Parts: sequence; C-alpha cells; structure tokens
Amino acid sequence: MFKQMTAALAVPTFSYCDEVQMDALMTARLELKELAAKYGVSKFTLMPMLIKATSLALAEFPLLNSSISADGTELVFKGSHNIGLAMDTPTGLLVPNVKNVQSKSLLEIASELERLQTDASTGKLGMADLKDGTFSISNIGNLGGTYTGPVINLPEVAIVGLGKTRPSPRYDEKGSLVKVSIMQVSWTADHRVIDGATMARFSNAWIGYLEKPTTMLLHL
Repeated sequence: MFKQMTAALAVPTFSYCDEVQMDALMTARLELKELAAKYGVSKFTLMPMLIKATSLALAEFPLLNSSISADGTELVFKGSHNIGLAMDTPTGLLVPNVKNVQSKSLLEIASELERLQTDASTGKLGMADLKDGTFSISNIGNLGGTYTGPVINLPEVAIVGLGKTRPSPRYDEKGSLVKVSIMQVSWTADHRVIDGATMARFSNAWIGYLEKPTTMLLHL
C-alpha cells in the first residue's frame, strides 16, 4: 500500500463528481435478492449491479480500461474487465478484483464477490485475487460520507469512489419536489491519458445504466 500510494501521488490526476438516483436500482436489487438466494447467493447487494454497469460503460469507453507504462511510452488497452473493490481487511487496505466481469452474469459476479469478501475478512486472499486489476471501485459509503478523492490504483488509469446513499429532495420532470435516494460519486482519472470530456461521457453512460437498470438487459 505504501509503495502504491507513493507512486500514485506522482501522477497528474483530476477529479469529476456527480450523483446517481438509486431508487430504480434499489428496487431491482430487492426483486433479485430472493431469486439469487435460491441459486446459493446469500448476499445479493447493490455492488454486483454497480460492477456490471461499470463493465458495460468500460465496453463503450475502453480507454478507461487501459494502463500506462512507468516511463509513459506505452498505453495498453485491456481486453478483460477485472474490476477491483477496495476492502478494509485485518491486514490493511486491499483491492481484490472480480475477473472477466464482461462475460459474467450478475449471479456469477455476486458469488465471486461474496467469496472475495469472505477471504478478505479471514486473511485468505491469494495473490491471484489481487493481481491484474484494470479498474477499481472504492465504496466509502459503507462507512459514511458523500464525496471523496480516491487515489488511482496504478497501473490503472481511473477509479470511482461511492458515497453513502441518502434520501434527498429533488425536482421531478413536472417541477414538483420529491424525495429520492441519491448516491454521490467521485471519479479520479489519470490526466495523462483521460480528458475531462471523456470522463464525463463515461460517467453519464454508467449513471444511465444505474438509473434505468433494465437497459443493462440489452447487454447481458
């Protein structure tokens, strides 16, 4: 962790923040939770859907699923979406990743995520679980907080920090004040590779999948 963070802070980065209305995703999760339990997945959280939406957005914007060499002479586009989730473990911060998310179903992602979380809590994560990540998610909202400034997990070029989902007042299409569930999101990107417009478009695509989760069905 010391070496990773020291190296990461030498990279010129920028932040981009937005918010997601989570009501539709939360409803979908409740509907899928009971079905997932019948297939042996005891904890079907929002995270498998967040991870899958990330993969779908990465397919549209492959630049965010790349890595840059230490000397800056080579940019490598990765074919696999190995999406890591930062975990607070007894041995410190670790970022195991779910391999090949692009070809996994929500059930498969949820099952693998459950395994990784169990192994992380018991100190049983293997090197294979920690290697070859291509994109990372930091779910600081588990502990509280809204916006954050996540540090890139080199050699990846982007990371997202998820805030706590909170009931918030917003205006609907008719101008009426309504209560909705809002999650704040904070992106950090390597500015040597990604510009602000690309980050904004990627974020918009990702948010679109989450706010209308049925659109994910077209790609599953």
